[in-house]
This record gives sequence, structure tokens and C-alpha cells, in this order.
Amino acid sequence: MTSKVIFTAGKNIIKFSGLLLALILILLACLPVILLPLSTSVPAPVWVILAAADLALISLPFCKKPARRGILLSLSGVLCTAVLAVVVSQIFATTPLITDSQGYPLSGSIATLEKVNINGSHQWISIRGKDMKKPVLLFLAGGPGGSQLATARFALAGLENHFVVVNWEQPGSGKSFDAVKRATLTPDRYIEDARALTVLLQERFHQEKIYILGESWGSALGIMLVQRYPDLYHAFIGTGQMVAFLENDVMFYDFALQLAEEKGDTQKMESLTRQGPPPYYGKDVAWKEAAFLMDGFAYMNANTAIADNGANTFRDLAAIEYGLYDKVSWFRGVIETLGVVYPQLWEVDFRKQATKLNVPVYFLIGRHDINAPTILTEQYFSVLEAPHKQIIWFEHSGHTPWVSESDSFVQVMVETVLAQTQP
Repeated sequence: MTSKVIFTAGKNIIKFSGLLLALILILLACLPVILLPLSTSVPAPVWVILAAADLALISLPFCKKPARRGILLSLSGVLCTAVLAVVVSQIFATTPLITDSQGYPLSGSIATLEKVNINGSHQWISIRGKDMKKPVLLFLAGGPGGSQLATARFALAGLENHFVVVNWEQPGSGKSFDAVKRATLTPDRYIEDARALTVLLQERFHQEKIYILGESWGSALGIMLVQRYPDLYHAFIGTGQMVAFLENDVMFYDFALQLAEEKGDTQKMESLTRQGPPPYYGKDVAWKEAAFLMDGFAYMNANTAIADNGANTFRDLAAIEYGLYDKVSWFRGVIETLGVVYPQLWEVDFRKQATKLNVPVYFLIGRHDINAPTILTEQYFSVLEAPHKQIIWFEHSGHTPWVSESDSFVQVMVETVLAQTQP
């Protein structure tokens, strides 16, 4: 009798555990619908319908007999609504309108999120400006694989008064994550895609030349671009300037190792020593880079001399430019694309390979940058030949002065760069 009771109790526990697990899976499958009003631009009528469908589906296990059938129907149903939620989030992704004081779209302004054909692949750009007749500024995000649609819109909104700001989702990043096969990505592909986009923008906005602003990896891409096609650009502006990738990252690795030693963090020291310094190759490049990059960023974030560390990932991911799939791709680009492209950059050293640029060059550099050691930028500046070259220092910034001191950054862009280079 006792054995029968124990068996029955065990059976009920298993049954209850299975039901509980199924309910947890059903609730997790509802997450895409929950995220729609919180982090996308999907209209209320659409997400309300999907939410109502999920609520009805969740109730099925409690009103359908047998319970297994209700669970199966519920799980199948919420998975379908989850897929639908992802699809509609992608469809309704947009960038906010530029409005006047009454909230109406500003006459003559532009604020669009578009998919364009670049060298046979579909890639995304945002275009924002209060006057479509202003000079065009192409922003090259960091990475490779980084997406900064929202970050740039928040930090550099002031540029929209003076430029038509174009933010390019490079292949393998964010909204352009699947634009091309990631295994085929090369620096040359990025250069030629950037050129094709430049020509497209010149024709669309009737501009003979445009401006290039590159940050971190984008600053290296920008130099490669203006070196090959100088006649297309008014000027190049680099921030968080990358100069020599291998030397840069070895210096950063050594810094992290020294920092761990000063803190007495033997576990970190052993981990970094076991990993060894760059160069890295293979699928785990991103993780090996992160092993010391994160320490450097944490160090900069703790530096009271830096006005704003620039990190607001949750805000950026919640931006309406990204659908739910894009938000996942935001992370995947940093991990997967970086692993493909970064090993191809170890031999880059502009002090030897780009000592002459036939465009005006401006380096807007954070005084406390560790991620891109400023000594390398200064060395490059000293050997660089250009029609005009200038370093502007931001005393309260690390790697991202365009975020940390955005107002001053915009001021320099307008009162120095634009004032000196407009015909």
C-alpha cells in the first residue's frame, strides 16, 4: 500500500513538474509580444491583438481536456504569435520624425530608415537632417560588426542642424547582419561598399563631395576609404582613432595584465597569461578580445575625469530603429562579424601604409582613451601628409568623445571642420 502511495505521489510530482515546465516555456514564448510596446514602434492596435491572442492561448492548458492537448495547442499558438511579433517589429521599425515646435514634421527635413542596394546586397541606412540641402555626413560605426544607429541619433542630434547625417549599418551588423555571407567579409568589401553608398548619396542629394566621420573601427575604414577615393570627400574626421591594430591591442592587453597585477587579481592574471597576447584567430576572437577590452572599459568608466562613459546599451537596444530580430543581431554582429574581419586587420599600420591622404584630416580624440592609445594617433599624426591636419583633444573623454562630450564634439564639427572645409 505504501509503495502504491509513493508511486502515485511520484507520478503526480512528475506530472506537475511537466505542467510547470510547459507553462514556463509558454510564458517565455510570450516575451516577443511583451517587448513590442516596450522597445519597438509597432502600433498599439497590432500589439494589443497579439497580446490578447497570447492571453487566450495561455488559458488553454487550464480549460482543455486532456491537459496535454491544451498545453500543446497553447505552446504552438504562442510560438506562432512570437514569430508574428518578430515579423511585425521588423516591418514597423523606423526612425523618429524631425518635428517643429508644434510636433509636426519639419518642412524640408528628412528622417528615414531605408534598405538600399549596395553592390548587389541589401543594406540599411538611416538618414536624418533638418534641411536636406545641407552637406551630407556619412557616419561609420565601430566594430567590425557594431551598430550605432540609436547611439549616434541620441549623442549627435546636434549635427542634424548642420548636416544630413547618414548612419550606415555595415554588412554583418545590426539591421544589415545578413546582408552578405559573413565568411566573405573583407576590409576591401567594406571600402567598396562605402564607396558605392557615397556615390548613391552624392546622386540623391546632389552633392559633389560628402564628409566621413568614423569612430573606432570606422575610423580605420574611413582612412582606407579616403586614401583610395579622396576625390569623393570634403574631409575625414576620425575619433577613437585606430592606427595599428596589432600594436594597439598588445598595448591594451599589457595594460589589462598590469591592472590585474596592481589589484592582486591572480585569477585574471593567470587567465590572460594562459590566453596570451594578440594576434588571435578562429571563432573565439571576440571572446579573447573581450577578456582584456572589458577591463580597459571598466577602468575608463571609473575615471572621474571622463564626463560620460557612453554606455547605455539598454536604451540603444530599446530604440525603434531595431526590430526584435535586429536587437539579437546587434549582439551577434559584435561576436560573429568581429571574429571574421578583425584577424584581417592585424597587419594594418597607417604609420606605414597611409602616410599621405589627399583630404583634410581631423582627429577628435579623447585625452583618456585606452582602447585606442593616444600615443599611436600622435605618432601617425606626426608622419601624416595631408592638405590640412589637426588634432582636437577632448579632456573629459575616453574612447568615445562623440558621446562623452557630445555638445563640444558637435561644436568642433561645425565651427572647425565645416567652417574650414566648405567651398
